Amino acid sequence: MAAPHIVDPAGLLGQALADASPDLMRELLQTMINALLSADADSVCGAEWNARSAERTNRRNGYRHRPLDTRVGTVDVSIPKLRSGSYFPEWLLERRKRAESALITVVADCYLAGVSTRRMDKLVKTLGIDSLSKSQVSRMAEDLDEQVAAFGHRRLDEAGPFTFVTADALTIKVRENKQVVKAVVLLATGVNGDGHREVLGMQVATSESKASWNTFLR
Repeated sequence: MAAPHIVDPAGLLGQALADASPDLMRELLQTMINALLSADADSVCGAEWNARSAERTNRRNGYRHRPLDTRVGTVDVSIPKLRSGSYFPEWLLERRKRAESALITVVADCYLAGVSTRRMDKLVKTLGIDSLSKSQVSRMAEDLDEQVAAFGHRRLDEAGPFTFVTADALTIKVRENKQVVKAVVLLATGVNGDGHREVLGMQVATSESKASWNTFLR
């Protein structure tokens, strides 16, 4: 087992998902990017899509599609068009690497600790978007929650059968409540007949014990 070192579990999982399950991470990235673009464009218009509002200053007028290269592949980005003027998502198109990193970290964090409006709100602020309503942020959290739940409860035989399955534990130190504490990351990985590697599951535990392994493998 490797020597303990300070690691962000969400970052560790994000890298594992990106390396072993590129299709999953690409799908999650595409969903979150397009949801953020839609919500951001609504805020520019002064009202949500198709909503009647005296504060509305503009209207949406379809989308223009643009391929966006990321480290997990190319995603199809749907950039909203406006009837008057144009919408330019500077937070994504000019700061792509920063946005991509923030999105992957939040997806991984939500997988480990559950999806919450607070995590989505933190992501939005990290990207420099400060005009979204609480209802918009809440809806994005619900959308991500559905996808993360589907991944966590998916049937493993759909991607298999797996020729090799490995389960390993990494002792790490993490920051929790402004303190550095020890934790263990339990990670299961499978390799199918085509040689594709997939993350089967990951869990953070306080220690590597029979109880923690039983809980994780179940």
